[in-house]
Amino acid sequence: MNKIIVLISLILLTPLLLLICTLIIIEDPWSVLFVQERIGVNNDIFKIIKFRTMKRDAPNVSTDKLNNPQYFILKTGKILRKLSLDELPNLFNIIKGEMNFVGPRPAMPSQTELNVKREKLGVHKLKPGITGWAQINGRDEISIDKKVELDYYYLQNKSFFLDLKIIFLTLSKVLKTSNISH
Repeated sequence: MNKIIVLISLILLTPLLLLICTLIIIEDPWSVLFVQERIGVNNDIFKIIKFRTMKRDAPNVSTDKLNNPQYFILKTGKILRKLSLDELPNLFNIIKGEMNFVGPRPAMPSQTELNVKREKLGVHKLKPGITGWAQINGRDEISIDKKVELDYYYLQNKSFFLDLKIIFLTLSKVLKTSNISH
């Protein structure tokens, strides 16, 4: 069912996807996509696909690790991040079976503390998602401990109705562009 919803979504979103690609190319000609290793279900590594929001010379680290992240973020990238449109290519990760719509956001392998704490509580057994309980309860502005606590809550309470609630609240948060630090 996820794959059917994704395919319909991709068809409906084609004009927006093409517009985003064009804006990225105009601002900083290079690949419009950004591919990065992330931790998936059972700690398996997969390559997440996102729209590129940073200059091509940006270091391959999480934004919070950069001394001056605003220097590296494209003007288009700022908008994409605020509206979470940079995540739209994650739909291809769903088609590939690496992600779901809802689940904990996939961490980078270098985020050791987060990964260790998730594994200790069994959160690593969940397939990562485009959005999740932690994203709607603080997104970029919460500590690692709080993020793990929220991911664990999702693991313990996972249901179709909780997923619907998360999707609805995600849309609300995205439209308000709240809890985004970069």
